[in-house]
Amino acid sequence: MTFVEDSDPYRWLEDIDGAEALDWVRARNAVAESTLAATPDFARVEAAVLSVLDSDAKIPMVQKIGDWYYNYWRDAEHERGLWRRTTLEEYRTSTPAWQTVLDLDALNAAENEDWVWHGASVLRPGYRKVLIDLSHGGSDADVTREFDLETLSFIEPEDGGFFRPEAKGSLGWIDDDTVYLCSDLGGDSVTTSGYPRVARKWRRGTPIESAGVIFEGEFTDVSVGAFRSHTPGYIRDFVYRGITFYTSEIYVDVNGTMTKIDVPASAEIGFSRQWLIIELRDDWELNGSTFAAGSLLSANFDAFVGGDRAVELVFEPTPSTSLASATWTLNHLVISVLDDVKSRIHVLTRANDTWKRSEFTGAPEFGSVQVAAVDSEESDLVWLVTTDYLTPTTLSIARVGQADADPVELKAQPTFFDASGLTIDQHFARSDDGTRVPYFVVRREDLPFDGTAPTLLYGYGGFEVSLTPGYSGALGLAWLEKGGVYVVANIRGGGEYGPRWHQAALKENRHRAFEDFAAVARDLISRGVTSAAHLGAQGGSNGGLLVGNMLTQYPELFGALVIQVPLLDMKRYSHLLAGASWIAEYGDPDNPDEWEFISTFSPYHLFDPRREYPPVLVTTSTRDDRVHPGHARKLAARMIDAGKDVTYFENIEGGHGGAATNAQSAHMAALSYRFLAERLGLDG
Repeated sequence: MTFVEDSDPYRWLEDIDGAEALDWVRARNAVAESTLAATPDFARVEAAVLSVLDSDAKIPMVQKIGDWYYNYWRDAEHERGLWRRTTLEEYRTSTPAWQTVLDLDALNAAENEDWVWHGASVLRPGYRKVLIDLSHGGSDADVTREFDLETLSFIEPEDGGFFRPEAKGSLGWIDDDTVYLCSDLGGDSVTTSGYPRVARKWRRGTPIESAGVIFEGEFTDVSVGAFRSHTPGYIRDFVYRGITFYTSEIYVDVNGTMTKIDVPASAEIGFSRQWLIIELRDDWELNGSTFAAGSLLSANFDAFVGGDRAVELVFEPTPSTSLASATWTLNHLVISVLDDVKSRIHVLTRANDTWKRSEFTGAPEFGSVQVAAVDSEESDLVWLVTTDYLTPTTLSIARVGQADADPVELKAQPTFFDASGLTIDQHFARSDDGTRVPYFVVRREDLPFDGTAPTLLYGYGGFEVSLTPGYSGALGLAWLEKGGVYVVANIRGGGEYGPRWHQAALKENRHRAFEDFAAVARDLISRGVTSAAHLGAQGGSNGGLLVGNMLTQYPELFGALVIQVPLLDMKRYSHLLAGASWIAEYGDPDNPDEWEFISTFSPYHLFDPRREYPPVLVTTSTRDDRVHPGHARKLAARMIDAGKDVTYFENIEGGHGGAATNAQSAHMAALSYRFLAERLGLDG
């Protein structure tokens, strides 16, 4: 192995807006534009992807707020987007009439800004006042501004409106004139991860600096937050202390005293009216019983906080199942379960002091179903979003807990590509330690299995994130319709089989995620789906770290690699932007014992100029304030200077998502698809 010395000759590229660094970026972007982007096929792919992103036929997903149904929408005429609303009656029609609440393009023009939508929080029960989060260019840092939903205008600070300056943080409603403030106010108000360390209560009309402190975390914590539950009859105030990425403490205000909810630090909790639910990441011994990691428990909220530890087992995982989500309606708890990465929905109803379970049918064989309450305080209606790799997404509405209430389809995404002759398979590869690793293959039914098919392998493998089937018109037009094979690997580090699947690849066991991905690659080759010369891999963020390790540890398996907004310098990652918050995932490189194993999966340090590597495309965003663009810049520069085949492109806007507009997203996607097509032989 080759390791970069501490005297890093490319450290200057960590200066995000430095003149020398940006000159380097512009020069590399020019090369990418003059090669990949200068071909007729690039223009066709970019236009096709943009047509999907800008399509008026996309499903406008909505959120019920009071009597209105709100949607955030971007298309060709509204590059930055519209926040708009309609009624349910209108929404049920094929062409709803929308009322524009906020036009971001008009706002940017009026204020000469580059605002990107980050979301909104409306105060119940009046549904008039709203806190809107806006980001410069898509960065995680944002501002919060108060907005009036009756006058459809901002309430400026000079008129008494709340305004939070740009930072990583939040405002949250308490009542008409009071908010919880968690943000960078200078001094010692942030953690080493760059997130709020202090929770404050801020009253309208007073200086932000005078907001009273209600809670302080440690500097080494990840973050601190505060919020109010506004459910009538169950109004409660909470403080959240994120100790690490996977451990936390939750406090609830009991008669003016913040009382810790006594659950394991690794557990996640949820609540609805009288109920507390506890999702376990580790085994928990309680009341003489051991509840397995991945289980879901329920308890009476007030009794549990008061010291009564009586709990009930709601869900227990099996070797093939894991809990994907739990959603409350007015009278039911709806849980989504993954069974070998396929969705199954169950409805739990309280009857005779126990939870009665019924299965909710309608999930596709190799697909996903997402469930969300329409309004958990008012009804048992839920939204159902159903999709798979070849079936356009549909949105239905259903009333759970009612045997004869079949889902009613409201909207269906159009068919963006010709899926005739395509099929979905699921297979299992054997990793180095014998673990069965599932993966999905989308291919032509008449695939010859002669090793010639251009194949794109995608993965993530971190932070307990599950990769489930979903429809992508862009992927279909740019890859599948042209004869490419698409593969998704459900490797360890993800959440497909719950906490055990995730924890199996933490820290010193990170290599298992990479071994799993390589095992899938080998299985594809051994089954004749493709060959190394025609096999590409793609991943972003933690997935960029994954593909970076394919580059440096398994280069013989791939013909091309796409690395997006990646972590690559694992010696420096914890000192760059939000990196310190991920120590629980990767380890602490400043600890010599932990650097010993981290160094074995740090692509920047594993790069060896003497080795042969497949062609690689590296992309990032200057405005990514989560994963520092220096990761991508430095490895690309090091490889280019060693004479390797590297294409680099850095989008100026976009944040961690890589793009701030549909046009930028289409351009970035076209770069990737064009690169892969050229290198893997899709055009031939």
